[in-house]
Amino acid sequence: MAINLMTTIKGSLLEGFFPEGWDLDAIDKIVSRKPETLTKPEKWWNKKFEPVACASLEDFDTMMGHEIALAILNAKMKKKQIAFILPVGPMGMYRWAVYFLKEWNIDCKHVHGFNMDEWSDEKGTTLPAKDSGAFQNAMEGAFYGPLGKLTVPKSQRNFATKKNLPLFGEKIRALKKKGAELITVFGIGRACHIAFWEPHFAAEYKSEAAWKREDYRLGAQLCPLTVEQNAITSFKSRTTLVPTRANTIGPGLFLMSNRIIGGCDGTLGRGMQWQGMSLWMSLHHKPTPWIPSTYMPTMPGRLFFLEELAGPLEAECN
Repeated sequence: MAINLMTTIKGSLLEGFFPEGWDLDAIDKIVSRKPETLTKPEKWWNKKFEPVACASLEDFDTMMGHEIALAILNAKMKKKQIAFILPVGPMGMYRWAVYFLKEWNIDCKHVHGFNMDEWSDEKGTTLPAKDSGAFQNAMEGAFYGPLGKLTVPKSQRNFATKKNLPLFGEKIRALKKKGAELITVFGIGRACHIAFWEPHFAAEYKSEAAWKREDYRLGAQLCPLTVEQNAITSFKSRTTLVPTRANTIGPGLFLMSNRIIGGCDGTLGRGMQWQGMSLWMSLHHKPTPWIPSTYMPTMPGRLFFLEELAGPLEAECN
């Protein structure tokens, strides 16, 4: 008999820990597949969805940044407005998006940015904009600021504050009604969230249709896997700095996208990583509210990923 999570979880501290809609045996079968099958399409994938393998982090940042910059350029050439739902994580692509836009001398007066989430307390009050951990601070420093005179107008930069997040849906729908394209740029969480829309939220909805209608949530309660992921990726292991709540957009907004630009860069060096399982689940598990990221391949666009994440996802002691 195998000795693993599934065979030892009963009576352990992890019994009842994972989202109740997760079939761990089914997930394990998915993530045990051969690496070369990662990009093999599933029947529910959009015909215009494409996973793109990147050999290095440098390639990943450049290619994803180029994809964002090219979308801005194309909208400018068509004389159309363009709206982006934007993440803080991954981040390296913003440097290259800035580089290409500056090289092409393309201003962003036609661009509208909507940050997908922000740390908060239980009432939806967010970190101060200039806090080193605030996503607004990160976006100003990585994208809006470095663009200089070409930057997105301040009135068109939207952050997920208690006051502004509830207005995102109205603003985005108004832009789309006028012909604007909506692109969701995203990473995939350890618990397979998109933004901070967590898997355990699924238990609160009577139907998939009801789940899909939700635009946002203030003071959302985060999955423990999300807290620890961010302790590792954003807070230099200091779990005590990571809030347990966040404001976040919901599927009512990210599923409205005309196109998506995704990125998975979750490697840690020396063979260690945190994102391979999440990537496999996102691409090859049938779409379900219990795994929010499974809906992203149902939309047109590209998902850039580091080749290392494909695996094989087998034990290697470090």
